[in-house]
Amino acid sequence: MTDSTQQEQRTEKKVLVYGASGYTGRLVCEYLREYNVPFIAAGRSEEKLTDSMRSNVAGIETADYEIVTVEHTVEALTELFTGVEVVLNTVGPFSDLGPEVVQACLAAGAHYTDTTGEQDWLITCDEEYGADFAAKGLLLSPGIAHMYTVGEIAAQICLETPGLDTLDIAVFWGGSPTIASTRTILVNAATSSAYYLQENAYVPFEAGAGLVPLVVPGQHELALSLPWGGTSHPVWFKRDPRVASCKAQGGVFNAALMNNVPQIVAAALEATKDMSPEDRDAALTATARQVMDVMPPRENPRLNKSLDSVHASGPLGRAHCVIHGNSNYKQTGLMQAYAAYSLLQQPPKRVGFASGCQAFGHRELLGVLRAFGLVAEPVLTVQG
Repeated sequence: MTDSTQQEQRTEKKVLVYGASGYTGRLVCEYLREYNVPFIAAGRSEEKLTDSMRSNVAGIETADYEIVTVEHTVEALTELFTGVEVVLNTVGPFSDLGPEVVQACLAAGAHYTDTTGEQDWLITCDEEYGADFAAKGLLLSPGIAHMYTVGEIAAQICLETPGLDTLDIAVFWGGSPTIASTRTILVNAATSSAYYLQENAYVPFEAGAGLVPLVVPGQHELALSLPWGGTSHPVWFKRDPRVASCKAQGGVFNAALMNNVPQIVAAALEATKDMSPEDRDAALTATARQVMDVMPPRENPRLNKSLDSVHASGPLGRAHCVIHGNSNYKQTGLMQAYAAYSLLQQPPKRVGFASGCQAFGHRELLGVLRAFGLVAEPVLTVQG
């Protein structure tokens, strides 16, 4: 088959999942199948991609997809993305590996989404690439994922009440991070600061502040939380005139695992502080594999629960929104697939740098999650 024939076939599929063989990428492909969206499953290894599609994507035999391998360079990715309308990127750490994908999307004229939680990558997208994407009428939407988008849905519901300008966000889930997520946590902790938003300015969290106990709606036991890199929320709300301050904390319900996280991160940082960037990345990758070296099992909704809680306040008003859910990685896969499904049919609500809620609507995303049985009806309390 000639290169031109291969390119012609690829352009018939307008959605591309980059990193499709990973845990999250496979779930994105699964929900694209449910939306009946043809897609390209792309990555570096044909063997891994083939095995993942056949063994881990439910109903793949009824999906319209194609497997393509590609080098992680701007040139190779641009060639692959040409003719594609939406690229769903799951390849992290995004601060290290995202620039090539974003630059290729911009060159090829494709919308971009990813699943990042790396605050420094979101700031980079906002400040370095957002205006260029907007000028081309393209969406640049990093961080469409359970840990960030569902919390933002809850925040946006609170902000439907006028006069609230401060957001206090907590995000918890049951289960363990994937191999890629564990590596990203360590690499991000080693290379960047975590910020919250205070009076429309980024303020760094105190270094080494440690675990913070939080009250979790629906249970008597306190849960342990961390800034978790600062999360996406302060970046998304920095340009929202309704919001002056925003702080987010998060973690897993497993207290033993949470107690271990600061020690693991601190030990990794101390051990790699004098290394070159290349040696440090290799060492952090090895440490991450010591923590998590196998794919987590497919989520069980009885065990893998999620909870997003947002307190919004103003000079005189208060609102509190809680969203209970399950299967946080499935929530991520579904929202990524819906983003592609929507973009194939109509322009986003906002182009350039935008969150999932800003691009597609928080009520629309809530409806999608509710329709697939992944979150309950939000519990909203308004005072004042």
